[in-house]
Amino acid sequence: MTNEANMEKLGTDLKNLSHDAEAVLHATAGQAGEKMTELRGRLASTLESCKATYRRIEEKTVAGAKVADKTIREHPYESIGVAFGMGLLIGVLVSRR
Repeated sequence: MTNEANMEKLGTDLKNLSHDAEAVLHATAGQAGEKMTELRGRLASTLESCKATYRRIEEKTVAGAKVADKTIREHPYESIGVAFGMGLLIGVLVSRR
């Protein structure tokens, strides 16, 4: 899996976890008891931490994409040359087998 695919899967997993945790919080809202209150508090704090982590990852990903886009736009010919060189190198290495 590529890094981008891993990030997308992580984002999807975090969203699913968030929705499931919110559903559990809503489903157990009417239940009383010290232990249940403690568990709900821990789940709520973990959920908020998870959401904050997802937002930071998303911000870093967007910032990285913007930097890459800016660099490619500022140096289009060099970018084409690097891509061509990498393709040539990979082609040579694959054909040697």
